[in-house]
Amino acid sequence: MTTQIGHRAVVLGAGMAGLLAARVLSEAYSQVIVVDHDHLPGAAEPRRCVPQGRHTHVLIERGQQILEELFPSFTDDLVGLGVPTLDNLRDVRWCLSGHRFPQPESGMTVVSASRPFLEGYVRARVSELAGVTIVDRCDAAGITTTPDRLRVTGVRVLRRADGSTEEILDADLVVDATGRGSRAPMWLADLGFGRPDEEKVHVGLGYATRIYRAPAPGLGDDRGIVIGPTPDSPRGGALQLLEGHRFLVTLMGMLGDYPPTDPDGFLDFATSLRIPDLAEVIRDAEPLAQARSFRFPASVRRRYERLSRFPAGFLVTGDGLCNFNPIYAQGMTVAALEARTLHRHLQRGTEPHARCFFRDVAKVIDVPWAMSVGGDLAFPEVMGHRSPKMRIGNAYIRRLHEAAVHDPVLATAFIRVAALVDRPERLMSPGTLLRVLRQNVWHPGRTAHPDAAGERIQVTDQC
Repeated sequence: MTTQIGHRAVVLGAGMAGLLAARVLSEAYSQVIVVDHDHLPGAAEPRRCVPQGRHTHVLIERGQQILEELFPSFTDDLVGLGVPTLDNLRDVRWCLSGHRFPQPESGMTVVSASRPFLEGYVRARVSELAGVTIVDRCDAAGITTTPDRLRVTGVRVLRRADGSTEEILDADLVVDATGRGSRAPMWLADLGFGRPDEEKVHVGLGYATRIYRAPAPGLGDDRGIVIGPTPDSPRGGALQLLEGHRFLVTLMGMLGDYPPTDPDGFLDFATSLRIPDLAEVIRDAEPLAQARSFRFPASVRRRYERLSRFPAGFLVTGDGLCNFNPIYAQGMTVAALEARTLHRHLQRGTEPHARCFFRDVAKVIDVPWAMSVGGDLAFPEVMGHRSPKMRIGNAYIRRLHEAAVHDPVLATAFIRVAALVDRPERLMSPGTLLRVLRQNVWHPGRTAHPDAAGERIQVTDQC
């Protein structure tokens, strides 16, 4: 149990990062107020300020583990509410670097909920906590400070109702979890602290997603499909089972190769992918809604840990710190890791020190950022610095994907790293290197694809 640190904390933003921050703050502050610009629906409905929420949104294994810690019975509750579960390898058809993985049991069971449903569940659990209040349709107009500007003392807010006037919410701690559009850099610059450095990787990603009635035709016992884009074919797609006897199909294109949303164009785009599985599913599926699009121009990381000065009583978390290319499914899990880091600082019994917090969170972000940026820079058209280490790593990952076709151990090892359960160094261990070398010697240049019926490839461990 965390020691009581202060009277009131205010969290700006009621997305996943803000809700998880509120959860850990509730142990250290007698009152936690979460304010959000958007209307927060009572049901699991998409909301305007989370445009990506209508598309594939996966809580990978490491994130699920942390949410289970923060909300006991998390997984059982979602299963009881009708959310499908799946083994992240056995039940999913993975096609990466153009190679179809085998499907052994990985031991990583994840829940497959839509983003609105998952966020709605977490919001309900947080709202039940003693001392927590969630206020929607409320704009954060700025932060207030002491006369010397060295400490943040609250937030200026405007509730969007007739006759509302600006009011000040006093706070011992303010946490900005407003996401990619965070105005914290501007607020800090106005206070004389300067803006954090930004790193951007322009990927020109586009999504198109359509929801269908389950079961998915031709999926059999499988529960998902992932087809990753490659440098020579920057198109991909995914199928995700959802609660409510539905599934969605998201088509994706890198470098401005955006999938269309009209039915014929949507099907034609799916037909152009490396394997025919998604096209075969949607050709005979019953759509429940029109396809919706989403654009993601660039990944952005803000380097708050490099600022030499920072006001006390103010932190930033979530996408306002780092906004990842969503095809790697890291965002919600990194937000959970950041909340865990905040919790660790709160357990010291004193107000979190901003520079120490940002330094520790930067270490949390380093690994997934390196993984996603490395994957993006495998595309020659993506601008960015490619160190010799990154070039060697990308070449090695392609070899590992090729070798994994014939080696379930390699397939499992890669998926565990992608799910942030294991560190990337695991893929460079002597045993893994030997497996990659051996498979590439035994099966040089071979690529495994399913036949037209999308049958599962049966592969046994060759050691």
